[in-house]
Amino acid sequence: MSTTPTTGTAPDVTGPAAHRAVRYAKFTIGYNLVEGVVAVSAGAVAGAVSLVGFGIDSGIEVAAATVVLVRLLAEIRGGEPDEAKERKALKFIALTFFALAAYVTVEGVRGLVVGEKPDTSPVGIALTGLSIVVMPWLARVKRRAGREMNSRLVVADASETRLCAWLSVSTFAGLLAFAAFGWTWIDPVAGFVIAAFAVMEGREAWEGELVCDDGCENDEEPAASGTASSCPDDCD
Repeated sequence: MSTTPTTGTAPDVTGPAAHRAVRYAKFTIGYNLVEGVVAVSAGAVAGAVSLVGFGIDSGIEVAAATVVLVRLLAEIRGGEPDEAKERKALKFIALTFFALAAYVTVEGVRGLVVGEKPDTSPVGIALTGLSIVVMPWLARVKRRAGREMNSRLVVADASETRLCAWLSVSTFAGLLAFAAFGWTWIDPVAGFVIAAFAVMEGREAWEGELVCDDGCENDEEPAASGTASSCPDDCD
């Protein structure tokens, strides 16, 4: 039996998958809080723009995950989520993503022009290395729970977490390359990669994709078309 979320079918918020999804959302918030504090602190000490940007991104992810959690809890309790407030919250989150992109881009360009040399950050390497393990796992279990409960919201949130995993990879690679080869340009370049990710995530938040559930007009397909409904990513 397919576990792909089906358009037009209400999510099952009474089963164990829904409660797992809530636990995963809470874990996302807690993990990113710690990750953000450690990354910004370590990045500030080392003068690493990419690591600071990575930490700020973690803080923004906390805000996005909170929006998802509030929506999930409202559905489980049988209440009606406040769509207007959610949209406003996501617009604000989108603006913070764009501000992050501008910050790391300006700092990256300045670093290239001035030729600033950051310090090696063992803490940053360890932190991003851990996230390379944690984030793909978290994205996978979120997606599985979303499919089981037929929730496009949870599947979309899993896609967001997977994007964070790729961000962890790019930051880790930049920090490791600098530690191994001493390339002063690698930190600004890693910052530019973070800026690109931030713009992507900001566009998704601005368009409201995190709260786009089964009634999304763009995902509706004719019932008689014989085509399976789309899902945010990795449909089986």
